[in-house]
Amino acid sequence: MGDPRGGRRPRERPCAGRHVQFRLQPRYARAVKRATREEQLESPDTQTTGREDSAPPETSASVPPPGAEELAAAGVPAGGLTGQTPRRDDDIPQDADDNRGKHFRALLGNKWVLGITWTVAIIALIVGTTQAGIGIGAAAVGVVLLIALIVVFAIANHRAAEDFFNAYAEGRGLTRVGARSSLPPVTPLLRKGDRRYAEETFTGTLPGGLAGTLALYTYEEKTRDSDGDEHTTYYKFTVVLTQLPETATFIGELEVQRRFGFRFLDGFEDFFRTRQRVELESEAADKRFEIFIGKNDDMNRARQIFSPSFIVWLAEEAHEKIAFELVGGALVVNVPGHKKSARELDEFCEAAAVIARRLHDEATE
Repeated sequence: MGDPRGGRRPRERPCAGRHVQFRLQPRYARAVKRATREEQLESPDTQTTGREDSAPPETSASVPPPGAEELAAAGVPAGGLTGQTPRRDDDIPQDADDNRGKHFRALLGNKWVLGITWTVAIIALIVGTTQAGIGIGAAAVGVVLLIALIVVFAIANHRAAEDFFNAYAEGRGLTRVGARSSLPPVTPLLRKGDRRYAEETFTGTLPGGLAGTLALYTYEEKTRDSDGDEHTTYYKFTVVLTQLPETATFIGELEVQRRFGFRFLDGFEDFFRTRQRVELESEAADKRFEIFIGKNDDMNRARQIFSPSFIVWLAEEAHEKIAFELVGGALVVNVPGHKKSARELDEFCEAAAVIARRLHDEATE
């Protein structure tokens, strides 16, 4: 990337830049290369406004940023971006369904499964026939066999998912927690709902070289209808959590969220907000995202984060529904839904590393 200040060469960060470029998917790399050429053609004068005046204040490294203790207590590594190349083994199940057929066939041939199923089916036939005739007895047998198939399928599906998640953790050198666990409520997404939990967590150096936690996160919202009946809505996300303490003094709060609602209402909505809206000179980015910073954060610093190459990547190459929140040095990147394939999880972690690197580089420049 060309030097945005014109004359001076940026400081070298060998282990950071080299590693992410190695791990980027080809489409990410194309976006960065294209945007780099665009930046080199820009006039240096358009990049210098406010740069010298907005250097982050110096702070003691011994003072942890807000949220650091909660992240550490939850087991989120403090390493942030690393120069390590995560272990990657592609000779594993590639998604949570890969081994489902194998387990399904094994269960159908299991003597205990067959014995229990046919025993219950014969009892249903006898009871149904004696009580209501042979037709009802045959129907009862059909119901028993259908229920047995559904149960066997559910068990096979669960075992296949266990195979995949265990193999993914081992193949990437991560520590897996397969039971429900909590995530630290360090950003707005992790504080939403009436109930919150992670169904799967993977901790260590994630694909892309980011030390953090990958999780399948869910929050629940409970409502009551006019009859007083309670209903629960489940909102599922795949998230990456990491610590970037170097950003805490540069910008306190930054949220890049998926656009919701009509753009022409932005001004009206902002009248009721306490946060500041960040507007970028990119139509494509504006259609996909809304960007906000804290009430007391510096708008110029926020705009410096969104370099031309980063805007191009967000608008054109990143996952269509990616979003992220940075609060007090805690970064949470998210996409809707639980991703359950190696390709999706790898690409998402690599995208989180791109975001973390951009925030790190600007905060430490």
